[in-house]
Amino acid sequence: MKKLVLVLSLLILSVSCKSQNETVNANPKVFTPQNNPKLVVGIVVDQMRYDYLSRFYNKYSEGGFKRMMNEGFNCKNNHYNYIPTKTGPGHASIFTGTTPKYHGIIGNDWFDKKINDKVNCVEDNSVQPIGTNSKDGIKSPQRMLTTTFADENRLFTQLRGKTIGVSLKHRGAILPAGHTANAAFWLDYEHEGTGNWITSSFYMNRLPKWVEDFNTSNITESYFKEWNTLYPIESYTESGSDLNTFERILKGRETATFPYDLEELRTLNGNFKIIAESPYGNSLTTDFAIAAVDGEQLGQDEYTDVLTISYSSTDKIGHDYGVNAKETEDTYLRLDLDLERLFKVLDKKVGIGEYTVFLTSDHGAPDVPAYLYSEQIPAGLFNESAMFDDINMLLNDTYGITGLLLSRINNQLFFDHALIEKNNLNLQQIKQTAANGLLKYDLIDKVFITSEINILENTHGYVENMLANGHNQKRSGEVLFVYKPAVFKDTPWNRTGTDHHTGFNYDTHVPLLFFGKGIENGSTLKRTEIVDIAPTISALLGISFPNGSIGTPLEFVLEE
Repeated sequence: MKKLVLVLSLLILSVSCKSQNETVNANPKVFTPQNNPKLVVGIVVDQMRYDYLSRFYNKYSEGGFKRMMNEGFNCKNNHYNYIPTKTGPGHASIFTGTTPKYHGIIGNDWFDKKINDKVNCVEDNSVQPIGTNSKDGIKSPQRMLTTTFADENRLFTQLRGKTIGVSLKHRGAILPAGHTANAAFWLDYEHEGTGNWITSSFYMNRLPKWVEDFNTSNITESYFKEWNTLYPIESYTESGSDLNTFERILKGRETATFPYDLEELRTLNGNFKIIAESPYGNSLTTDFAIAAVDGEQLGQDEYTDVLTISYSSTDKIGHDYGVNAKETEDTYLRLDLDLERLFKVLDKKVGIGEYTVFLTSDHGAPDVPAYLYSEQIPAGLFNESAMFDDINMLLNDTYGITGLLLSRINNQLFFDHALIEKNNLNLQQIKQTAANGLLKYDLIDKVFITSEINILENTHGYVENMLANGHNQKRSGEVLFVYKPAVFKDTPWNRTGTDHHTGFNYDTHVPLLFFGKGIENGSTLKRTEIVDIAPTISALLGISFPNGSIGTPLEFVLEE
């Protein structure tokens, strides 16, 4: 009987296994490679508030911003989740999917505690300038601590997928492209530069022929021409009066009013720098980006390439003229046409439906404080230089030691630890003394101090959390202060035009548009954050997220 039971059991097991095998074999799983876009284009519009999309909407063409909004996906409530909102941190955060706490780009510049001096976010004295003798060529991404999605795409494709970064600003070209980029190119326009597109030996030892050809063409020089409004100036009803006291006046001019003769003004205003500070800088960037598509044959094989484009002139014009200026409106109307021109080239060269684009900004900006004040809205400028001297004097009076405070930058204070240890002083008491001194200033709203090992503790509030996300333990300062709304530091260049750095909505609320292959059509008012972009693109491509990414893929943006 036992033998019969055993035989029946084995028979049943055999039939069951055969049945399972037949079921598995009847529907075998076949691995199909992800149908990725041939090219991903990441566009950053420097200093673009979200409301520029809605404010100028009726004047935009159908092929630029509107095409992205109408055919793609519009995240209408997109924000930065850290302080400070500046260009370097913004570009790094967009493409790494993390914040300065982890990627380490805590400002455009910061105080380096090892050398007791200020450093630039892309400064690298180990490299040589290529295409120029200017110090603006000694740049690389080596200070950025984490990877970008472009880096991960390069690793995923065994370095077959290309990455090219383009911007007038070096940091706008370098940080988005990441550590493994084939190249990053920026314009040599500072310090009476050559007006050529340059790079550094971090990427190559000689400019490619297509870049040399671009530099020897007359394209850049052709933009020394009149800048007048694209449409009749009386139609620019979305902006304030052209003649006012809130805008920077160029050298050689008596008013900040249209038109501007750039050829006539170039000598007194930095030569090629005046192109960068006009909407023609964006047009030049578009020209060069299109040349890069051709010169590097981007999007022409089965491996996804990445092109990063940062439009810098919007930031420079915002700083000069402010949020409410007709110059700002005209710049965005012209940028819209540049985007249309770029998309038409991508349609032709890469193919409609074969590329993916996202567009965002590295920060926004407030209205000019003087303008707000004239309309009875609280605003102001704060003298940080006088504050620095006052706090150092307070520390000297309290502890009998001069020079305890070394630096103030990015709304942070840095102390001389060697001097503190030498005199056997209590670091935390010194921080507290400085913090109490800062709180006495009317325009400073909040002050925070870190622990002994420079960690922001008890970060449970909204502002506290944003400061913590922007705070790098090794690089950041130890006393942090926050201004009241619409307040920034008083400098000669900040008395007209605007600035940015805060955690207020005017600085954090920026556009986020997705468009092209793999992107749903629609919009959302759900809050999204800048760190969500890189993991979303990574998910689209089926690659690893950047190694420091803390964002969440925006599932509703991607086609199922």
